[in-house]
Amino acid sequence: MNRKRVLWYVVIFVALLLIIGVYFFYDPTHNLLFPKCVFYSLTGYKCPGCGSQRAIYHLLHFNISGALKENLLLVLTIPLVLLLVYAEAVRTKKSDFYIKVHSLKLIVGYFVLVLLWGVFRNIFGL
Repeated sequence: MNRKRVLWYVVIFVALLLIIGVYFFYDPTHNLLFPKCVFYSLTGYKCPGCGSQRAIYHLLHFNISGALKENLLLVLTIPLVLLLVYAEAVRTKKSDFYIKVHSLKLIVGYFVLVLLWGVFRNIFGL
């Protein structure tokens, strides 16, 4: 691995640690540091991402039920993101796995899931 790539990984890792630290120590519900959802502010409807910041805060404090109440989709998406990161890490060694994970079916399926979540959470008050 070349030095430039290693430096890039270090920068990403440090940035993630900083972001995690902010979300761990500051509750998005009671802090003006975190932006409010523009879509919700304008329409009164929750977008698919509404509650994600609060869900992250709850996950970092091991409050799974609180995270699920804030944004079920975010909690269910975490394993998918981890799978994608793993696929990227083993991309050269397991190219067939990488291709399957980055398939059009998965992308379209997730897009449909996000759209359905955006609709159902407003109909059923989720």
